[in-house]
Parts: sequence; structure tokens; C-alpha cells
Amino acid sequence: MLCKVCKKVTGFRVKRVLLRGHYNPTVKQKQHPNLQWVRVPVFRNENGMPVGIPGVPMLYKRIKACAKCIKASHKNPDYFIKKLALPK
Repeated sequence: MLCKVCKKVTGFRVKRVLLRGHYNPTVKQKQHPNLQWVRVPVFRNENGMPVGIPGVPMLYKRIKACAKCIKASHKNPDYFIKKLALPK
């Protein structure tokens, strides 16, 4: 599992259990990033707005992005363009 924008991957988490005064590293768990499907417009103008021809459907690229990148893209519309190097 990989975020296509920030390259975040699955990591391991070790849960420590206190057992008779000593910590016992008993449980190792995988921690996955919160990946969601996102539609990113392929072509944009110089202002960063999606460009489309009237009567022709927009061209989108579907990618898997983590929730942190999706939040950042709502605040900054050029976020995916800068990170993915999409053409303007």
C-alpha cells in the first residue's frame, strides 16, 4: 500500500504490555495509511484550474492518496500538480 503523492507506506507498530514491572513487546501490528481513491484532472490552465472543451468530458486520472494529501489538496489546488509533476 502506497500513497502515490507522498509515498507513505505501511509501517509496523509495537505494542508494549506491562508485565510484572517490565515491558514485554508482545504484539507487532501493521499500521496502514488511510488511502482513498481520488480523481485528479490531467490538464489545467496557467491558473491551476481544470481545463475542458465544451461538450467533451474532462480527463481525470484516478490515484490512491492518503487522507493527509487529500486535505492538503483541498487547501491548495496545485498540491497534486506539484507533487505528481502533472502538466499544466
